[in-house]
Amino acid sequence: MLAAGNRVGLATDGAASNNSQDLFDEMDLAAKLQKVARMDPRALPAKQALEMATINGARALHLEKQIGSLEEGKKADLIVVDTNGPHATPMYNVYSQLVYALKGSDVRTVVIDGKLVMEDRRMLTLNEKEILEKARTYQKRVVALHSVPAMTGSSRFL
Repeated sequence: MLAAGNRVGLATDGAASNNSQDLFDEMDLAAKLQKVARMDPRALPAKQALEMATINGARALHLEKQIGSLEEGKKADLIVVDTNGPHATPMYNVYSQLVYALKGSDVRTVVIDGKLVMEDRRMLTLNEKEILEKARTYQKRVVALHSVPAMTGSSRFL
């Protein structure tokens, strides 16, 4: 698709699809799957995977004039990542580090449209505790709605 000139972006669409909302995992998976599928370790380099999650993702949405890169006139969306953990040391290539070694849990600070929304892993604009409690309440409701009654005898369905 990339070779054909198609706009290809990476994103997450929710925990229900693959149990993660970690864009770092998606970059890692996309790059590694291409290497395995093509049997070529040079397929989809880390820099290209990162671009698919940033500027190329914006291009795929036709929003590249507003988001996807840090440029004058665009929304100031950025993250600050902690690169001091054992899994991130030593760093030889920043693109490889971001794609293969780091995770969403390494994000320390988030700025969206120029507004600080998370600092030192602490949410500033949302009540994280309240949101997680509400999610657990919904989880219980969904489980209750979709649970299969126990069968008689020794067989049970989960």
